[in-house]
Parts: sequence; structure tokens; C-alpha cells
Amino acid sequence: MELLEYTFVRNALLSMLFLSVMSGVVGTYIVVRRMSFAAGGVTHASFGGIGLSYYFGFNPTIGALLFAVLTAVSVEMLHTKEKIREDSAIAMLWSLGMAIGVIFMSLSPGYAPNLMGFMFGDVLTVSTSDIVASGVTAAVVLLLAVVFYRPVMYVSFDRMYASLSHWPATLISIVMAIVMALSISLSIKSVGIILVLSVFTIPQTIAGMMTRTLWSQMLVSGVIALIGCVLGVVFAFYFNLPAGATTTALLSVVLLASKVTIYLYMRR
Repeated sequence: MELLEYTFVRNALLSMLFLSVMSGVVGTYIVVRRMSFAAGGVTHASFGGIGLSYYFGFNPTIGALLFAVLTAVSVEMLHTKEKIREDSAIAMLWSLGMAIGVIFMSLSPGYAPNLMGFMFGDVLTVSTSDIVASGVTAAVVLLLAVVFYRPVMYVSFDRMYASLSHWPATLISIVMAIVMALSISLSIKSVGIILVLSVFTIPQTIAGMMTRTLWSQMLVSGVIALIGCVLGVVFAFYFNLPAGATTTALLSVVLLASKVTIYLYMRR
């Protein structure tokens, strides 16, 4: 309980709570639709927005958010409208975003920002405004998951079937791409560009071994993400470790242990 005496620790734990909510819903959608590469492209392309933000002197989170949304929508549109292969569109926008970020970071006058903070995150520096933005986004994600659960499920598992069932599959995919971009970009400050994807994929993979429905996978993966994130913050505080890297390592160990346990059980 002594941890809760510190404001920055309380902010970090709240941030991880909202991150876990977004991870449970959005991460399950990413894993089920096999969009991990697309999510990685959105994550890295958002670095272009961070670079532009520093160059023009406004909040880097806003720049990352705008770039992430633009990238997610562009990938979806290039794939569906221009018939460009999805992996090719992702690769182009991924590299373009990173290039723009590096160029404008180098051109930024005055103090050069710490790139390591963006690459690997620093959850202990999360501000109140960051928490409010994450909380609002988490609430919107939960609302969408409850209200539009069935069409999202159809699009997740079989987009062609969703279209034949007269659901607006393209519109749903674009909306979910925007939600994915918002969730990922608001999580960068906590766990970093390089490590954020682990929170949106590892818990969902573990949950997929134990569940049979989409909603149960969302719920279980959110709980696993929350436990991993909270332990990451606690370990970071007591052992002076980077919280993002510690969280990723803990989740990876749980994934490996789950795989081994299932393998040994099947061999019985």
C-alpha cells in the first residue's frame, strides 16, 4: 500500500488499468483478425507525428494520435479501394512514418528529446491529461464492444460472411482501425513504440488457449494484461527497472509457461 502514497505511482496504475481495458477489446480484435503486422505499422508510423510535434512545438501525444489514425485508415483504404496488398501498404507507411519522425526530430531546435523514452516508454511520467484521454478512450472502446459486439465478431472471423449478411464490413473495419490507432497511440507513453504491441498481442494469445468465444477472450486477456501491467509497475518501482520492458518480459514468461503447461497436459 505504500506505493499508493506517491502520485506518480497512482497515475501509472490508473494508466495501466485503462490500457488493459483497451488491450482486452482491441488486442483481441487484432489477434483474431491476424492484424499484428498492421498494428505494428500503425505503432511505428505514429513516430512521424511525434517528430512533427516536437518540430512545431505541440503535444507529441496529439501528433502520434493523428498519425496513427491517418495510417490505420490509409492502410484500410489502400487495401480495399486501390487493391494494394495490405502488407505492402503497411510496410510503406511504417517506413515513411519512421523517416518523417527521425528527420523532424533532428531538425527540432533546442533540446533534443530523449528517443529512448518514446521507444520503450516511461509509465511513471504519465500525466493527468494522459490518464483522462486514456480513460475516455477505454470507455468508448467498451461501449463499442457492447453495442456492436455481433458485427465486430462477424468481421473479426469472416469479413466475407459479414458482407454477405448485409453488415457494412468496410465501415466496421475502418472504425475498428481508428479505435485501434487511438488505443495504441495513447499507450505509447506508458510502454513505448517498440513494446506496446506486446500488451495488445501476448495476453490475447494466452487467453485464446483458454477460451472459446470472442467476449470471453476479451475479458480474460484484459485481466491478464492488467495483472502483467500492475506487476510491471511494481517491479519497476522496487527494482529500478523500466516498466514497459518488465511488463513485456512478465507477459512473455506467462505465455511460455502456458505453452509448456498445455504441451505437458496433452502428452499425458
